[in-house]
Amino acid sequence: MQHPKRIAIIGSGLVGSLLAIYLEKRGHQVDVYDRRPDIRQTEFSGRSINLAMSDRGWKSLRSVGIDEEIKSLGIPMDKRAIHPMEGDVYFQYYGKEGEAIYSISRGVLNKKMIDLAEEAGAKFIFESKVWDVALPEATIFLGESENEPWSPVAYDHVFGADGAFSRVRHKMQRRSLFNYSQEFLEAGYKELTIPANPDGTHKLDKNSLHIWPRGNFMLIALPNLDGSFTCTLFMPLQGDNSFEALHDEKTVENFFGHYFEDVRGEIDNLKKYFFQNPTSTLVTIKCFPWTYWDKVALVGDSAHAIVPFYGQGMNAGFEDIALLNDLMNVHGDDWETIFKQYEQQRKPNADAIAELSLRNFREMSSKTADPDFLLRKKIENWFSEKHPDKWIPLYTRVTFSTKPYAEALHEDERQQRIMDEVMKMENIKGEWQTERVEARILELLASS
Repeated sequence: MQHPKRIAIIGSGLVGSLLAIYLEKRGHQVDVYDRRPDIRQTEFSGRSINLAMSDRGWKSLRSVGIDEEIKSLGIPMDKRAIHPMEGDVYFQYYGKEGEAIYSISRGVLNKKMIDLAEEAGAKFIFESKVWDVALPEATIFLGESENEPWSPVAYDHVFGADGAFSRVRHKMQRRSLFNYSQEFLEAGYKELTIPANPDGTHKLDKNSLHIWPRGNFMLIALPNLDGSFTCTLFMPLQGDNSFEALHDEKTVENFFGHYFEDVRGEIDNLKKYFFQNPTSTLVTIKCFPWTYWDKVALVGDSAHAIVPFYGQGMNAGFEDIALLNDLMNVHGDDWETIFKQYEQQRKPNADAIAELSLRNFREMSSKTADPDFLLRKKIENWFSEKHPDKWIPLYTRVTFSTKPYAEALHEDERQQRIMDEVMKMENIKGEWQTERVEARILELLASS
């Protein structure tokens, strides 16, 4: 049990809204502030990457009783559909039969989460700019602009859920012994759309995450309930085959005609939306500590922004909230212990999924079309089916498990060393499904 507290959450995104639901259900009084207008009253920005809900996210939603409502907003994807430059589309299943990730529109989900948080009792204050936080007092300062007088509002606790460029974290960064780093990819992204057929059906297989791997750039497409696909083009910001090089309608038309010929004609108003939608950047942010005594804590992207290539940003943020709730169950009103254990347990896992997400970018953009990589994955899956107690594929550990991300990273590095040796075996391409290969993997596992 906890005594009711007045709590401010800065940021009405997915993680902030879920935190509000958890806290309200525990009996706390929650105010959620956001600089933006209420997204339920505005058109979404054209700066979205569809979300991929996996086991960690579902567990966090299930714990607070909203998983079934959210599941109705998504479409299960049980495989990748790879669109090579030449040849037919082929499929790579994610896991065992019945295992799938769910494609959910970020805008649709965020609106629903705000509704559910309000139903739970949270108060949302939109178009409200938090300029500063007095950390020792858990007091926030509101104002119309940075140069006008600010109004203080005192709380018992403040949570920063205001994203990668968090105002709350910025205040924490100004204290000594606060470590912070940010690393931008040299690639950015742009959103496009494949509309539904006239009868509302999908133009591509709706239960697949579609990938057009092209080396240092790629296009992906995730299905929506209305029959459309949200497409995201990831590519370098500068250089050959970059956003900089696609500077007019002709170059865009030629580029898509050459690299994405099978869907060029299906992308809605390609040239119009290519230039209308913003080109966004991709950043990894790491920091520590995430808390200030028993007063202020960072959650989600405010603490650990990652690139989206494992589809785990939202899932990791939701896992933050579930862990906080578990710690509240154990430690009650001892908020200092709750916050300290929260950051100590989550930090190694946040760093691990940040690294795995960067690695998956290289895999998705280039290796998914590489014959040696495909053979490697076939061998791993074949051996895993024969020895599920000895070999769990990395994707399964990350996506269809709630085991720590740090454990998944450690095991993947061990398994990759083993597979490096297996791929050196004589005639591995012709004899990969043999007792000889099975025995070699068992030998390497025993000695690793």
